[in-house]
Amino acid sequence: MRIPKLFRSLRQLSSYVLAIALGVVLTVSTLQVLPSQAEPAPPMTAGDTSKVIAQRQSPTTAAIGSTSFVTAAVNRVGTAVVRIDTERTITRRVDPSFEDPFFRRFFGDGFSQQMPSEQQLRGLGSGFILDKSGLVLTNAHVVDKADKVTVRLKDGRTFEGKVQGIDEVTDLAVVKINAGNDLPVAPLGSSNNVQVGDWAIAVGNPLGFDNTVTLGIVSTLKRSSAQVGISDKRLDFIQTDAAINPGNSGGPLLNGQGEVIGINTAIRPDAMGIGFAIPIDKAKAIAAQLQRDGKVAHPYLGVQMLTLTPDLAKENNTDPNSPIQIPEVNGVFVMRVVPNSPAASAGIRRGDVILQVDGKAITSAEQLQNFVEDSRLGQILQVKVQRGNQTQQLSVRTAELQNAS
Repeated sequence: MRIPKLFRSLRQLSSYVLAIALGVVLTVSTLQVLPSQAEPAPPMTAGDTSKVIAQRQSPTTAAIGSTSFVTAAVNRVGTAVVRIDTERTITRRVDPSFEDPFFRRFFGDGFSQQMPSEQQLRGLGSGFILDKSGLVLTNAHVVDKADKVTVRLKDGRTFEGKVQGIDEVTDLAVVKINAGNDLPVAPLGSSNNVQVGDWAIAVGNPLGFDNTVTLGIVSTLKRSSAQVGISDKRLDFIQTDAAINPGNSGGPLLNGQGEVIGINTAIRPDAMGIGFAIPIDKAKAIAAQLQRDGKVAHPYLGVQMLTLTPDLAKENNTDPNSPIQIPEVNGVFVMRVVPNSPAASAGIRRGDVILQVDGKAITSAEQLQNFVEDSRLGQILQVKVQRGNQTQQLSVRTAELQNAS
């Protein structure tokens, strides 16, 4: 009985050994015929190598490449970017209290004479050359009220600048330098072709660091001056995340091809990672008028206004402490009427809601401001307002805005 069991065990063991041996043979045969193991990979051609590299590169790496497009863009415009230094002397009135006998006895008779009555202020900004004759475009706030303007080129040459015109409303100014007729000129693009997400390259002299370049993208377009927080301006800005700091003001904002698409404006000291630029198409038109006339005439109505929506009006009307009830409509709410303004002469009142101008529906303060800006001086505008439960048609003749502030 034991011998047959022994034979059966031996047969089973031999079957296991045979199966293991067969598995080893098949594995070795398979390894021998695998191309990756049996022979080296065929050499790659240059075309194949470029395909693999392109597949492995990120979009940013592929866009920049070994020779940066930023370098090419800056080289195209860099020599036309200038530094603008300004000097201004202001007179300070000595406090009359220092003439008081008590102060004179305590501090001495010569104390009030030692108090400085004049102070010299220095400013710094950027700009770029518009044409070979020496016209430089910059921000109005860079050169406004300056007694002396010095323009420094990238090659180190300096020239005295003469301010040909300033427009505070659009924060633009034109400065002329006499440097011959062979100056580098910045190539101008078109801000109408700019799209959100496009490259944005800021060039200038931020914080006094000459010839500085920062890179970002266009964050948004048509950011109104009211949204930015400067209601005395009439601008729709290009917003970018390229770093723009004091000293950048007036310098160019470039696209990826090295064309100027905007004029950098450092206007928000609290801005972190957000900068603003005046669209170049707007700047071209303003610069031409400043060169020709030295100023730009802006029509105005003379109202302080707020965009009104039905929800906003309803929120006001349900407040028991609200001093007035506002029509629950879309339009522009008149918060204040400037005395002796066109609006005041036409009969527009505080609390009115402007619904239409020349038959066109008005739904935002920015829209109304742009409509007036595009009108002519002395043009009569038909303004439809709602006052309480009634609507009225008023004729308003635009006049020239005399003071931007």
